[in-house]
This record gives sequence, structure tokens and C-alpha cells, in this order.
Amino acid sequence: MSSSGTHRPVGGRGEDVMEYLKRVQAENPAFYYAVHDENIFWVDPISRINYTHFGDTVRFDTTFRSQQFNLPFVTFTGLNHHGQPVLFGCGLLFNGSDSSLIWVLQTWLHAMSGQAPISITTDPDRMIQMAVAQVLPGTRQRFCKWCILKETQEKLTHIYQTHLTFEADFKKCINDTETIEEFELCWQSLLERYYIMDNEWLQSMYGARHQWVPVYMRDTFFGELCTSDSSDDISSFFRGYIDVATTTQILMTQYAKAVETWHEKELKEDHDTMNTIPILKTPSPMEKQASNLYTRRIFLKFQDQLVETMANPATKVNDSGTVAVYRVAKFGEDQKAHTVTFNSFKANCSCQLFEYSGIICRHILSVFRAKNVLTLPSHYILTRWTRNAKSGEPISVSAPELPTDAQDPIIARCNNLRQEAIKFVEEGAKSIHVYNVAMDALQEAAQKVAAAKKKKFATAHGETLANGDNLHACHGHPMTLHQSTVEKQKKISELTAELDTSNQQCEVYRAKLLAVLRDMEDQKLKLSVKVQNARLSLKD
Repeated sequence: MSSSGTHRPVGGRGEDVMEYLKRVQAENPAFYYAVHDENIFWVDPISRINYTHFGDTVRFDTTFRSQQFNLPFVTFTGLNHHGQPVLFGCGLLFNGSDSSLIWVLQTWLHAMSGQAPISITTDPDRMIQMAVAQVLPGTRQRFCKWCILKETQEKLTHIYQTHLTFEADFKKCINDTETIEEFELCWQSLLERYYIMDNEWLQSMYGARHQWVPVYMRDTFFGELCTSDSSDDISSFFRGYIDVATTTQILMTQYAKAVETWHEKELKEDHDTMNTIPILKTPSPMEKQASNLYTRRIFLKFQDQLVETMANPATKVNDSGTVAVYRVAKFGEDQKAHTVTFNSFKANCSCQLFEYSGIICRHILSVFRAKNVLTLPSHYILTRWTRNAKSGEPISVSAPELPTDAQDPIIARCNNLRQEAIKFVEEGAKSIHVYNVAMDALQEAAQKVAAAKKKKFATAHGETLANGDNLHACHGHPMTLHQSTVEKQKKISELTAELDTSNQQCEVYRAKLLAVLRDMEDQKLKLSVKVQNARLSLKD
């Protein structure tokens, strides 16, 4: 994907962006932005918090810099616990050099406290590939499959037009092959069928197959929930908000709309997950367990795998006593069999769906059925896909250095309270029980603040009367007015201190509530494992 060579200084069309960023940071000191060599990067505190929960796989999108959009806009996104796109930061690279890509990656990584993701998806661009390799050497990089399919259609226009079945066959070869051997055979057959063995573009894409064909990447987590090419469109967060007519002057307006819309969509999914009872399709205790653990969309993905076990029987082919090997294939498709090794509730499958997506596959579930494993072992429950994905303690994220005027203690306290309040609201809305506990804690804190205010007012009023002052006689006296102002300021300071104490108590209540929820979840999983062990012992 070629990048635009347009050179636009920050002082030009970037002024609107800078004004927006300065205004937002003035309202929220935790909002972070950086400027360097005509380039801008920014990230809001919610994005940084989301990264601590969902920063295992990242999509670095630079497609807006292409000649189609001609907008130097780059984004960092990921997937939340509903499989929805979530934002991790944005940038404007007016300077299109390779050093600009390195800078924005380094600045983003610094804003995320140096916590590198497991995997990253980028456009198929050599400059980007080299920048990622330099800044994130331990992160697995892949090219955006959607971008490659789109560019293939442009490069092979004559093939697409003369052979109407080519597109479907090409996508089937990429998306539906389940083993490397199957892909290699399918690819060779595709080239021969359409007489394109010598096509240079396809040869180059085949040479880079380890970085974009799914079957070569399945040993690494990318959070893939489906194999369709549309799911790989890494511009999806801003789809419908940014188009070829978008300029830097209106970019931030569209940016704010997209952020607000996706936040509302996440809240809706949270609500639907908590208030919708999933329809179970089997009598399996594991399905019931999963329906209570996963978010609504992820449960449906798991349910699909569980139901498919009916048509994918597991056949034991080897048993050494400690490790059993099973062959699992769908009826009538023995040539697509997968191998599962099982050892005391731990299983590995050659399809590597769990490693790739974090959802256990039908093949392992079939082996669990054969071994009478009735509930899902805890090590197959990826927290990031559960209803409580945001309930656990996030990775520690220290704030990047802010301007000196943001270090004011009042602003810092305000910012800390705002962030804690956001987390408190998110946790309190998860269920009616947690909501009631959270409301009780807030009401108790409010009562204590009100009582503190009343106590301080009564104490101050009593001291005034004890001194023998005639309030009416002193009315209008300059010294009295001065004393009254000083006393008011003192009361404000005292009440502020009381409010800080109450807020600290609210935080203690919140921490205790989260600890109880985690303990309950751990106990439930431990009990499930004990029940499984007991049943297996009885069977043996």
C-alpha cells in the first residue's frame, strides 16, 4: 500500500487538531498528546485503560494515508470482550518518512507504559514492517488480509473480469484451508486452473504467505472470531465516519462521533449480555457454565463449537497411560481430521483455534465428551472474552509525562477521582446485585459527606456564639466580613478534606467488592475441577 507524499505542516491544516487536543487536555489532564517533527499523537485515558484489558492484539491502521483518502491519519485499535473494535490511540503523520512511523510507534508504546502486545496487524508496507520490527521486536506481525485481498483485486482485474469464479476460489483457498498442506495443494491447484503460474503479484504474495495467510499464523493470538475477509478490515472503528472527503479540519469532529458511538455500542452489548438469557442447545453443564461466563457474542461462538461436536466424533488412536491421542473428523470428511493430545484436562489440537482466537475448538470439546469432562477447565477460559473482562486488576499503567501545569494537586485529584468513578460505574452496572451494592456504598459515602458538612457548620456556628459576637450588630463591619471570608475558605478546605476521605472509603468498598467477586469466581472454578476429578475417579 503506497503512502501519500503530501507534506502538510502542523501549523497549517493541523491547527484545528491542535486546538481540539489542547481544549480536551484542559478539561481532562489525563488526556495525552505529543508533537514531534510535524507529527501528532494522542490518546485518551479510557483508551489507555482499555489497553490494559484488551491490549493483547493490536491493529495499526495506516490505510487513510493512501492515495484514496490522502489523509495522514493513523490509528491503534483492538477488540473488546464483545469482539467490537476499541481504540488505543491516534496520530497524524504530516511527515511521511520512515522515522515518523518509528516515532508514532514509540510514542504509542510509551503511552501504554511499554507493554507490547502479543501480536500486531498492519498494512502490507515494507516501511511499516521495518518500523514495527524495530519498535516491537517481540511482537508477532501480520499483514492485513483485507488489504491484500483488496490489492489483489486491483492487480488482477483482468482475471476477476474474465473468470467470475476466481474470487470465490481465491478466498476459499485463503480462508477455508485448515492445514498448511491443504493450503499448499489448494494454492497450486488455483494457479493451474486459471493459468496464472507466472503471475508476479501472486508469486510475491505467496512468498509473504507466512505473514498473512491464517493457516500459518494460528499459533499466535490475534482474536479472530471468523474467517471472512470483511472481518479483517482494520479501518472498521472509523468506517462510516471518515471517507475520501474528510479533511484535517473536520477530522476531530468525526473522531469524537466515532468514539462516542462505539462507547454506546459497548454499553448496549454489556446491557444485552447481562439482561438476555441465552438459549441453550444441549443439556451439557459446560454450555450452561459458558453462558454465565462469556459475553453474549463470544458465547454464541463457543456454542457453535460445542454443537459441532455432535458431528465430530473423537477416536482414540494412541494411549501411553498419561497422554492420549485422538483423531477428530467430521462425518464424511476424514481427510480433514485433526489430532488432539489429552493429558489430565489439558488438551492441544492441531487446528490451534484456541491459540488463535481464545475460544476452545470443537475437536478438543469432542475429546472432553469422550473423557466425560463436563465443565470447561479454567485454563480454557480467556478472561478477555468474559463478562468480567474489566473487573480484574488491570496491568499497571503509569501516566506519561504531562505538561507542568497539569501537575497541580487539585487537578491531579480531580483526574484520579474521575478515572476511579468511571471504573466504579462500569463495575456497578454489570449486574443488579453489584449495582445494588455499589449504590449502597455511594449512598453511605454521601451520607457521611453530608454529616461531615453539618458537623463542621455546627462547630463553626457554635464557636462564633461562644465568643459573644452579636451577628446582627456586626453586620457590615469590614473586619467581620474579612473574618467571615477566611472562615468560609477554611470550611471549604475542611469539607474538601472530608470529601477526599469519603472518596477513599468508596475506593476501599470498590476494591473489597471486586475481591469478593474474584474469590467467588475462583471458588466456582475450583469446585468444578474437583467435581470433574471425583467423577473421573469413580469412573476409573
